[in-house]
Amino acid sequence: MITEIKGLHHVTSLAADAAKNNTFFTDTLGLRRVKKTVNFDEPSVYHLYYGDENGSAGTVMTYFPFPDIMRGRAGVGEVGETQFSIPSGSLPFWKERLIAQGVKGLQEDTTFGARRLRFDGPDGEGLALIETEGDLRKPWTGAGIQDETAIRGFSGARLRLHEADATAELLGFMGYQKAESEGNVTRFIIPGGNGADAIDLEALSQTSYARQGAGSVHHIAFAVDDRAAQLAVRKALMDTGYQVTPVIDRDYFWAIYFRTPGGVLFEIATNEPGFNRDEDTAHLGEALKLPTRYEPYRERIEAHLTPLAA
Repeated sequence: MITEIKGLHHVTSLAADAAKNNTFFTDTLGLRRVKKTVNFDEPSVYHLYYGDENGSAGTVMTYFPFPDIMRGRAGVGEVGETQFSIPSGSLPFWKERLIAQGVKGLQEDTTFGARRLRFDGPDGEGLALIETEGDLRKPWTGAGIQDETAIRGFSGARLRLHEADATAELLGFMGYQKAESEGNVTRFIIPGGNGADAIDLEALSQTSYARQGAGSVHHIAFAVDDRAAQLAVRKALMDTGYQVTPVIDRDYFWAIYFRTPGGVLFEIATNEPGFNRDEDTAHLGEALKLPTRYEPYRERIEAHLTPLAA
């Protein structure tokens, strides 16, 4: 069994409008934009990162905004809900705030004993705020949101699958433990994880497969401390029969990817070197940072990117 995984590292989704996406996550949700760079495979498109002050593993939501991309279709074989941790008692604040800002799809309920507020992101993506007892992670307090209500980071994510058993077995191999079930949803947790340590598997045998587009999660990444831990995880996965990519340098972390039995793309990402490797922590996310190979084309790249509010 793998023991190196600490919980989530980041979740990466697709969007249609960079400016609208930036406003939603920095203003509506009050997260910090910790990096403004480009898609390493398509440099005409931003890669935007939002999280806590430092972009700590387990707090970072990232987006590839492709202008005019078609809307995704929800279904199985994808991350259907990205879940953020908020302090106990803060749900009324968030409900009032999201209503005032015209956020759609609000639904309040209780999941695994915790109050949850579900809502749609700017492209219809499934997001949720979940009240969490004892989450001691220090939040970023942006857009006038105070410490007692601010988002702490992820609490976890919900995967929608035709059949959950094979993915449940994979999670067990990755160090997750089955916690409890509610109806067709089973929760798995990493004991002693980084706070973003819950994965829910929702079995939907009669639901159609998802179609990727704006609002879809492209991949979900799990955190390991360093490259040595990542290589150990890669070997363990490959020894078990998974097809895993070579290690890829993403400037702010190293990444490996593999496809799960349910069709979801998993990444294993390192906590090192971090988002302050190329800009001071006080100024994270302000300047456009480019991978070295694209620096000679900066003027051309910047001309194609929509200017974003600070």
